[in-house]
Amino acid sequence: MARDEQLKNRWEAVVTHLSSRFADGDRLDLDAIIYLVGVQELGQLHKKFKKDEKVNLMHIAICRLLEPFGYYEFEYFDDAGWPHYKILEQLPTLKAGEQTVLMKEAIVQYFLEKEVIQ
Repeated sequence: MARDEQLKNRWEAVVTHLSSRFADGDRLDLDAIIYLVGVQELGQLHKKFKKDEKVNLMHIAICRLLEPFGYYEFEYFDDAGWPHYKILEQLPTLKAGEQTVLMKEAIVQYFLEKEVIQ
């Protein structure tokens, strides 16, 4: 199976799984999935978040998702339990479509590691 086709199939498996679990079957988009990863990484699953906290959750998710690609490294948890990352390498300048593919690859890898999909 071609790499692009495998990514497409695995991405669909992630979206289907998370949509059925968290969105009553409505299809979650990329941003919603990034947000869910942030909530998972923070570990405060039942908390209501303010708008600025939601932005921070997405930042946590992006750092965690791109960590295996060598862009970020986990640094520490602060007193409130929020993870902090340091930049190891600046992200390359990517077109919007290339950014989407990178994030989908990172999300698929994350959920493979978590054994949510195969």
